[in-house]
Amino acid sequence: MSTVKRTWIVNGERWTLDVPPARRLLDALRQDLGLKGTKEGCGEGECGACTILLNGEPVVSCLVAAGQVPDGTEIMTIEGLEKTEGGRILQQAYIERGAAQCGFCIPGMIMSSYALLSKQRNPDDGTIREAHAGNICRCTGYEKIVEAVKLAADRWPAP
Repeated sequence: MSTVKRTWIVNGERWTLDVPPARRLLDALRQDLGLKGTKEGCGEGECGACTILLNGEPVVSCLVAAGQVPDGTEIMTIEGLEKTEGGRILQQAYIERGAAQCGFCIPGMIMSSYALLSKQRNPDDGTIREAHAGNICRCTGYEKIVEAVKLAADRWPAP
């Protein structure tokens, strides 16, 4: 099986991997790099559990071929958020507002929340819901998630 060499910045660290071109980025992150916080839900891009940030933009990693991610791409997973003040604020807000139950969808939800708050300091309820439109939660319900994002927005670090 042929592979391609890819060098990315993952959670602030440089990684070089030899990956089959069609290997899902989700699998490269979980299996090759050991970043198990990114979850696989549906495997079809419909649930958002595998949401990560590629150069600051939220994407579902189950639909991205690792071989198509260019060298130098910055990838952030849920594990990388603990290195950021905003990530710690978001995680605490989710806890305080009871916005996590089973925890399966939460990494993807938090990644979408982080992407939103990185671009918009004080989003309204509709904007928060729209930013999470590709993320499905069956346990918590979306109202608690909206509340958590609003709380995090109030605490978000100055640019």
